[in-house]
Amino acid sequence: MEANTTFKALRIEENDATFSSSIKDISFSALAEDEVLIKVKYSSLNYKDALSASGNKGVTRNFPHTPGIDAVGTVAESSNAAFKAGDSVIVTSYDLGMNTDGGLAEFVKVPAAWVVALPENLSMQEAMIYGTAGLTAGMSVQRLIKEVKPEAGKIAVSGATGGVGAVSVAILAKLGYTVVAITGKESEKDYLTQLGASEIMLRSDIEALDKKPLLKPLFAGAIDTVGGVILENIIKTTKPLGAVTCCGNVASIKLDLTVFPFILRGVSLIGIDSQNYPMDARTKVWENLATAWKPAELNAACDEISLDEVQAKLDLMLKGQVKRRTVVKIG
Repeated sequence: MEANTTFKALRIEENDATFSSSIKDISFSALAEDEVLIKVKYSSLNYKDALSASGNKGVTRNFPHTPGIDAVGTVAESSNAAFKAGDSVIVTSYDLGMNTDGGLAEFVKVPAAWVVALPENLSMQEAMIYGTAGLTAGMSVQRLIKEVKPEAGKIAVSGATGGVGAVSVAILAKLGYTVVAITGKESEKDYLTQLGASEIMLRSDIEALDKKPLLKPLFAGAIDTVGGVILENIIKTTKPLGAVTCCGNVASIKLDLTVFPFILRGVSLIGIDSQNYPMDARTKVWENLATAWKPAELNAACDEISLDEVQAKLDLMLKGQVKRRTVVKIG
């Protein structure tokens, strides 16, 4: 690309500890010195993007900055033989959109080690309906089903209306599991049933369970997306040799537990880190998301917006007023 040509990006700027966003023309010369230049077709919105756009220094340290932890598009240039111009590719996780300029732009430039070939059976829009949230759900399912089979009993999914939770519910239901969706939003029962949940459990009900070290077994396994008391009580109500994955800490980063569930029942607690998940396992998850795990109504689970509409949607996300996945059409 010529050094004097530009592309459009959502740019977050800091001025006297105040943060503002606008669509800017950015020079290609400002891109990182990395191996793969990607012309972005779609991005998507995640809570981390909202935090970055609001100036949260725990997510993004330096500004000006372009958020967007997800991107899909076409390789424009590559100095790495693994990719060539014209390849359709996905980039999620790692440092994209955090301290590296992200996918809410017409172009991104990233290390080849971050790039995954777009599976044949997945459109670019579908890849961003999944995004990091769907990838994390897929990683959680991948680990859980190695330990717990459908006939073992019910599987709990906490934060079930969120991005990770909703995709987890849909995939598990498709794979034949009996899913108990845990939510704080009683009004979303119909939505969760449509996703495939067999039973709805209110967050307040599981939070109110007894404080004993072990509780009556309810679940054969679980995918937890929130942490805190909900995760504690899921673990305490998991059956012998059950497994629980955890990938979030919005409720709390702490767990107040004894070792009893792990020693007396042999429960496994499996951490899920989508940011640095090994590439071979990551690729397998994307292949499953494109084929055997793809929900029938995946395309109905999103709203599509333009780059100009992103900041308003991020503001709503910070207020907890966004339910469906939001895909951003860039190119």
